[in-house]
Amino acid sequence: MVASEQNLGKTLRRLRRLADLTQEDLAERSGVSVDVIRQLEQGRKHSARLPTLHALANGLGVELTTLLGDPPAVAKTGEADGPRLVAVRRAIMPPLWGPPPSPVGPDFSLERLREQIADGWSQYHAAEFDVVMKALPDLISEARSASVSGTDADRKAGFAALGKVLQLGGHVAIRMGTTDLALTSLERAIEAAGQSSDPLLLPMIVNSTAWAYQRQGRLEDALYVANRATDDMKSAGLTDTADGLKVWGALTMSAATSAARSRDYDRAASMMEMAEREAARVSKLPAGDDNRMVSVFSPSSVRIERVRLAVQYGHPEDALALAKGMRLSKDTPPSWRTWLLLDVARAHTDIGDAAGAVKTLESLKRVAPEWIRHHTLAVAIVRDLWSLPNHPPGLRPLAEFLGVTE
Repeated sequence: MVASEQNLGKTLRRLRRLADLTQEDLAERSGVSVDVIRQLEQGRKHSARLPTLHALANGLGVELTTLLGDPPAVAKTGEADGPRLVAVRRAIMPPLWGPPPSPVGPDFSLERLREQIADGWSQYHAAEFDVVMKALPDLISEARSASVSGTDADRKAGFAALGKVLQLGGHVAIRMGTTDLALTSLERAIEAAGQSSDPLLLPMIVNSTAWAYQRQGRLEDALYVANRATDDMKSAGLTDTADGLKVWGALTMSAATSAARSRDYDRAASMMEMAEREAARVSKLPAGDDNRMVSVFSPSSVRIERVRLAVQYGHPEDALALAKGMRLSKDTPPSWRTWLLLDVARAHTDIGDAAGAVKTLESLKRVAPEWIRHHTLAVAIVRDLWSLPNHPPGLRPLAEFLGVTE
C-alpha cells in the first residue's frame, strides 16, 4: 500500500472538518454515500476509484491532488523536516535576535543575482525541486544583503530581488505540502515588494498567495485577494504592457479556479472567456526583459487551464475537445505541459478510454519521468486502470514503473 492510500482517510477527515462539513453534509454535496465516507475516514476502506475521489474533492471544494496528498518533491529522511527544508525554513524565517543582514561585498552583482533567481524559477517549472531548495538559502541571504546595500535605487532593486526569491520559496513550500511556511514566505515577499520599485511584483505575489489559500481550502479568501489585485492593477493602469497583462491574466485565471471550486461554474467560465480574449493581446504589447520572472499567461496557458477546469468538474469530453490539436507556445513552462498531459489522461480515464489514457501517460513518462513517478494523481490513474479486467497495451510497464503492481 502506498503512502497516499494510508493517509487518504486522515486527509479526508481533516479537509471535511476544515470545510465545516459533517459526513452527511459531504455525502449530500458529493453524491458519495455516507457509508463510503465513514469507511474511508475510519481506515476500513483504504482507497476508492477515481470518480469517487473526484466527487469527494468537488464536494470539499479542493483539487483532487489535495485530497490524494501531493508527495514531497524530495525524499523524506524520517525526520519532521529534512535538513534541506530546515535550511529553507531558517532562510525564510531567520532566528529571533539573529544578526542583521550584512552589506554585500565588492564582488556582488545584482544582475548575476537576478539571473540566478530566474534560473531558480526555470528549475522550479522543470520540477527540479531539490535543486531549487539547495540554492534557496544562499539566494535569500544574498538578496537580504542587497536590500541594505548601496544607494536608495540599489536598495529598492535589492528588495525586488528579495521579494521574487521569497515568492519562489513560497511556491516550493506549497509543493512540499507546507502551506503555512509558504504563506510566511509570501507575506515577507509582500513586505519586500512594498519597498521595491517594481509595481508588478506585489500582484504577482498576491497570485501566489491566492494559490496557497486554495491549497488550504480557503476559497473565499483566494477569490477575494485575486479579484482585489486585478481591480487594483486596472485602476493603476498596469495592464498596458505584456508583463502587466500577464500578471493580470494569471490573477484572473486564479480567481476563476477559486470560483469553480466554490461551485460558481458560470462565473468561472465567464472569467476564463475574458482571460482568453485578453491573452491574444499579449504578443501585441511592449515586451519585458525576462519571461522567467513574470507570471505565466498566454493563449496556451489559458487553454491548459480551461482543460484542467473541464476535467476537474466533470466535463471530460469538453476537456478532450479543448486539448485536441493544441499547439503550445515556446514560452509554455514544462510544468504546464506536464499538467496538460496528466489532465488529458484523466479525461480519457473518465470516459472509459483506457487505451487513450495509457497512450497519454506514456507521453508524460517520456517528457517528465521523475515528475510522473512522484505525482500521486498519475499513480491514482494507473492504479484505476490496473484494476480493470482487461489491461490495454502499454499499461504493465507504466504500472511497474510507478510501483502499482506491488
